[in-house]
This record gives sequence, C-alpha cells and structure tokens, in this order.
Amino acid sequence: MAISSEVRGQLARKFEALRPHLNERQHRLVLATEARLLGHGGVRAVAQAAGVSETTVRNGIFELEEGRKPLPAGRVRRSGGGRKRVEDDDPAVLTALLGLVEPDERGDPQSPLRWTTKSLRHLAAELTRQGHGVSAPTVGRLLKTAGFSLQANVKTLEGAQHPDRDAQFRYINEQVKAHQADGEPVISVDTKKREQLGRLPMTGREWRPRGEPIEVEDHHFFFSGPDVEQAIPYGIYDITANTGWVNVGVDHDTSVFAVESIRRWWKARGRHDYPSASRLLITADAGGSNGYRYRVWKSELAALAAETGLVITVCHFPPGTSKWNKIEHRLFSHITLNWRGRPLTSHDVVVNTIASTQTSTGLRVEAVLDTGDYPTGVAISKERFAALPLERHATHGTWNYTLRPVMADDPATSQPVSEGDGPAQRRQAMLLRLADPRLTGMSTPQLRQLATALAPAQAARTQERHSRQRGGRARRATGNLRAKPLFDAAARLLLTLLYQRQVCSMKVLADLLEVTDVCIADLVKETRRVLEDHGHHAGAAQVRFAKPAALLGFLDTGQRPARAVIIDQLSHPVLTGISRDELRLLIQRLAAAQVAQGERLGYQRRGGHRQPGTRSGVFPQKISNSERVVLTILYQRKLCTMDVLADVLGDVSRSSIGNVIRETRPLLQQAGHIPPDAPIRYRTAANLLAAVPNDRDTPTS
Repeated sequence: MAISSEVRGQLARKFEALRPHLNERQHRLVLATEARLLGHGGVRAVAQAAGVSETTVRNGIFELEEGRKPLPAGRVRRSGGGRKRVEDDDPAVLTALLGLVEPDERGDPQSPLRWTTKSLRHLAAELTRQGHGVSAPTVGRLLKTAGFSLQANVKTLEGAQHPDRDAQFRYINEQVKAHQADGEPVISVDTKKREQLGRLPMTGREWRPRGEPIEVEDHHFFFSGPDVEQAIPYGIYDITANTGWVNVGVDHDTSVFAVESIRRWWKARGRHDYPSASRLLITADAGGSNGYRYRVWKSELAALAAETGLVITVCHFPPGTSKWNKIEHRLFSHITLNWRGRPLTSHDVVVNTIASTQTSTGLRVEAVLDTGDYPTGVAISKERFAALPLERHATHGTWNYTLRPVMADDPATSQPVSEGDGPAQRRQAMLLRLADPRLTGMSTPQLRQLATALAPAQAARTQERHSRQRGGRARRATGNLRAKPLFDAAARLLLTLLYQRQVCSMKVLADLLEVTDVCIADLVKETRRVLEDHGHHAGAAQVRFAKPAALLGFLDTGQRPARAVIIDQLSHPVLTGISRDELRLLIQRLAAAQVAQGERLGYQRRGGHRQPGTRSGVFPQKISNSERVVLTILYQRKLCTMDVLADVLGDVSRSSIGNVIRETRPLLQQAGHIPPDAPIRYRTAANLLAAVPNDRDTPTS
C-alpha cells in the first residue's frame, strides 16, 4: 500500500533529530530498520525522507539480514576496508621520494630537483613522471612518516675556530666578575645595523585594523646614495644594571663615533650610576668601528681615559663570535622586535621607538640623537699610537688591553695623551700651522684670495666627480647633505700647494693631520687640476721634510732640515761659480723644461699615456729639481766625483747622482749655461763642505 505524506513527514523529522548523534553505520542501520517496518515501498520512502540514496538503505538491510556482529568500540567500518595506501601498492615510491629529497646523502647527485625548490607539488609531479602516481598531500604524509618536517637554516657553523677562542671566553668572564665584585661598571658595546629613513618596508607584522596596512614604498630606488638620511644606532648595554643606552648617529659609523657614544653614555648615565668608579670594562666584538685592529679606536679611548680619569680595559670577543656579545641578545634583539612592521620615517621615530623598548625582566633603554659629523679617513700615525698609555695583557694582548689616563712609566711625562676636544679640532689647529708662508710661498692674504678665486671651480669639480660616480645626473633634487668631507675647499688648496711645492710627502701630511694618505691623494688629484686650469704655478719650496717631527721643529724654532742646510752650502758662489741670484734665475728658467722632461721620461717608462683614475700629480723625488741643477753644476765644474756628492747628501746613492747629472746636463746646455772648470778638486765630502765660507755674501770666485 502507498505510504502517506504524513508518515513521510514524521520520518523526516525523526531522521533530522537523530542524525547528529549517530555515526555512519548507526545511521545506516536505523534507516534500514524503518524501511523494513514500512514494507513494500519503504526503501524509497525512507531514502527520500532522510535525503540519502536508496543503495545506502539497501546496504543497511543487507547488514541486518546477514546478522553481522557489532564492530569494536570506536570503529565505523570493518578493518581492511577502503583503498590501499600507495606505499603498499608501490613499495618503491618511498625510495624514489628520498632520492629526490636528499640527493647528496641518499639518492642520485644528478637528481632533477637538486637545484629546484622541493615543494610537495614539485615532488609529486616528478614522482608521477617517474611512474609513481601520487598526489601532493600523499607526498606530505610519506615525508612525515619518514621523519621529515619543514625546517629553516640554523646558524650554528662558526667556521674555523681560533685556537684561543675558549680561553678568551673564560678570560672575559673572569674580568667581568672581577669588575662587578668591585662595583665597577661593565658594558657591552656594538653598532646595530644602520637604517635608512623613509616609508620603507620593515620586517615583521603588527596588529592593525583589517584591510588597513601601512603603505610603504615598493622600490628603494630613491632611498640610496649620499642624499638619503640614515640612522646609526650605537648601543651601550650595562651588563650589571640591565639597562641600555643608544646613541643614534646620522653621519658615519667610525671609531670616533663609537668612543663619542661611550663618552655620552658616561656623562648621561655612567657617572651617576657609578659615582665612585675608577675602572671601566668594555666588552666588544673583533670588528666594526670598535675593532681591535683600529688605532683610532684605541687613541680615542686614551683621550676618554684622560678626560674621565677612568682606567679603561677592553676585552674583544674572538673573530666570528660576535653573537656571544651580551648586547646582541640582551638589547638589540628587543629593539628589533619593538619596531617590527613600523616604517622608520624620521630620526624622532627611531629615537622614540628605541627609548620605549622594555622587557618583563626589567630592561630599560634610553636613546638620544647625535647630529655630529664623523667623517671617514681619520688615521693615527705609528708615532702617536706608540705614545699611547696602552698596556697589553699577558693573556692574548691583541684582544685584551688597558688604557690609563696618564703615562705610567715616566712621571715627568704623565700628561694626557690626546686632547679632549677630539681629532677635528686638532686637525684644524694643524692646518693653521701648515699655512705658514715659509711653506706655502704666499702670504696669508694671498692664500685667502687664491682660495676664494678657486672655490667655484672646486665646487664644479666636486659635482663632476659625483656625477661620474652616479653614472649620470642626480635623479632627485639634492637635499641637505649630512656627510661632510674631512677638509673644506681652503684646506684642500693648502694641502695641494704643500705637496706640489714638495714640502713633504703625502705620508707626512697624513701623519700630521691624523688621516689616511689615500685621503690626501684624492684631494691632491682633484685640486691639482683646478690649479692647472687657473694657471697657478706653485713653484718649489726651499725646505723639504721627510719626517713629521722635522716639519714641526721647523715651524716651532725655524730650524731647517739638515738636507736644506747642505744644499744651501753647496749653492755658495765659491762652488757654483755664479751668484745666488743668478743661480735662482737659472733654476727658474729650467723648471718648465724639467717638468716636461719628467713627463717624457714617465711616458717612456709607462709605454703610453697615464691610465684613467691615476693621481698624475707631482711626486716628491729624493732629489728635487733645484737640487738637480746645483749637483750638475758642481759635477760639470769638476769640483768632486759622484761618490763625494752622494756622501755629502747622505741618503742617496752614486747611481742616483749619475741619473740626475745625465738628465740635467742637456737642459743646462740648451739654456746656454756651460760652467767653467774649478781650480780645485775635492776628494772627500768633508773637504768640499769645509771649502764653503760662513759668509753668504762672499763674492763669486
């Protein structure tokens, strides 16, 4: 008989109420029971009321009629049912998969996926190509079964370890404990990665309203070069107090900047937290602006020791172990977390973000902005470095040393080694001394007038150099440049004049000004061309200095170097046969020919023109052009031999004298000067110098 719609509705409500509480098998058996009770047409009515297929209802009826036993608790289907796993049907699939994942250890080194990202889809596609049909989820299950998981690289390999690595760690630990036991400050210092300012993307994510991320630049094209502002955080972490102090620089990360950061920390925090401190321990890594190789770092620390009265001890971590420095994971890591996902648009953002860094363990951080200039190229001479009150420790003295505020060896010289005003002021004071008219050949007003006249041309040369370095015009308007050169236009002109006049070498100038000789070479190369375009000829100085001490002695006392005194004696009319004024005019007439001859000889030695980028300047020779003329005249007059002239000068060889005479004799002949033979021939240098009277005005013989 037909089943009424009322019964169908009751069945639908019944099945709807029971379905959430039944598993697959229980649901199937309930439907089969109702269908058997309804009789003919019950299977279709139950299937429609429950929303399942008639096959499902019939399968339940078959299970009831077969009288199957109930399944164990927790099971819905009989064991052994379902599709077989791929590794059961294809046992070789796991071996093939391992050959793709680890080709260097277990599989073929020529694996097709050796240089490809081993994603699940790539692995599944390659296995299918090899005849093992699998899907990406199956590959993931097989890898997990074999003990694989997604892993990133782990920074554990430190490379070749220094043999004193562990001993240095123990020594640093002993020094830290000793200073802390005496209540002395112990700090860890380092420079955090410099950050460019602007709306640039920062790593990390931060909570924001949905669909409102911070918009940042998608390219860095306009955020590179000298025009872009930057922030250089130099951190000082107080290990004992668990406090941080960060000096945010805006110029360069130099050794001077590093020590100035420590100085500012001491004035702002250190002397207040440790009012009775007499020592300071600094732990630093082996490189960067506070590297153990830098003389400037140690020189500035000596100045800080003299200024504060502290005995400063520095312990460096061995190379390759900078991450062991406390500041890395006690301070810098928390700063990085604090500004994650936040564009550093200004120095105020950087300073305020760093200053707001704190942890639940008590870390508190202070930050200040340092707008000072810290140009690169600063250097310390060996002589100045040797005078530092530096004591190397018995345990690896290269990494461990102490700087005292005064000289400890000689009480008579127990004075601060370096002025507290810094290298910039010392450099400016030295430039004022080097502007002596005896060195420049010009009075102070003349030198100032020349500097004013050449300033526009120097600025144009600088812009030309910047354009050449960029490879074209600037892509944006030049802003307010923070980076300033070590020397301004007037100082560059002064140093170029001193070098062209052969007062001293670049090395001597570099030692006096505490910079590198490369810095001097670059400015001479650029300014020399400006002088040539202007038509200014510097001429040659009457004195030459091979050592900084000799030049300073001349400025202080007027004492000329021994070489200048000897040349002055050899220029006496008694020996040259002409008056000093005539000799001076002859030297001036030959100057241009000597320069041309030097260029010609250089061209012959090179075998061609100068290579681009070379300095092509005036290189001080052992024997200057004026000295060459005097020596050649003396030899042509047959006053003495080349050996005697070499003995008189003392620092040149007989072959050098021979080269000078061979090159200068044709120039004298072209100028029409053929000196007559002298009546006396001197066999020794002493006899030659003894023949010169003390009176400079002796008439010509």
